[in-house]
Amino acid sequence: MSAAPRRLLVVWHSFTGATAAMVDAVLDGARASAGDAVQVIALRAADAGAEDVLGADAVVFATPETLASMSGALKDFFDRSYYPLLGRCEGKPYALLVCAGSDGHPTIAQLRRVALGLRLKEVAEPVLVCTQAQTAEAIVAEKKLPESQLARGRELGALLAAGLELGVF
Repeated sequence: MSAAPRRLLVVWHSFTGATAAMVDAVLDGARASAGDAVQVIALRAADAGAEDVLGADAVVFATPETLASMSGALKDFFDRSYYPLLGRCEGKPYALLVCAGSDGHPTIAQLRRVALGLRLKEVAEPVLVCTQAQTAEAIVAEKKLPESQLARGRELGALLAAGLELGVF
């Protein structure tokens, strides 16, 4: 009898399509890398909760940067899930994906503080996509990312799926 597949969960939110495109790339990379050995699940932050994280073997948190912070939807996810997760997910592997106009580092720092509080284990460098959107119109416009950025998302997905499949984490 074969073992149950490992589970990779992506909890995400997107305003303009950039984060959604990167999440799709992560999913594509993970599914191509591990096949049936890893079950890959993506849940919008509004639909995800603590039990989803607890049922996963690794998690990716993906968000646009909004006013130097994670999106309100991802913050709401953590508001609802943080205390139910506290003390129950130590050492669970995680990775971050942030889409920003020009910086993104404040959001990465904020997410790392949340993960530290939960005692999650960062297993990959955060993927930071800077769209260079600097005007009000450019910030709210639908985004189309270049292949080079999407490739970084696929690489993250492949890395996480391979790590789960091989039992590295």
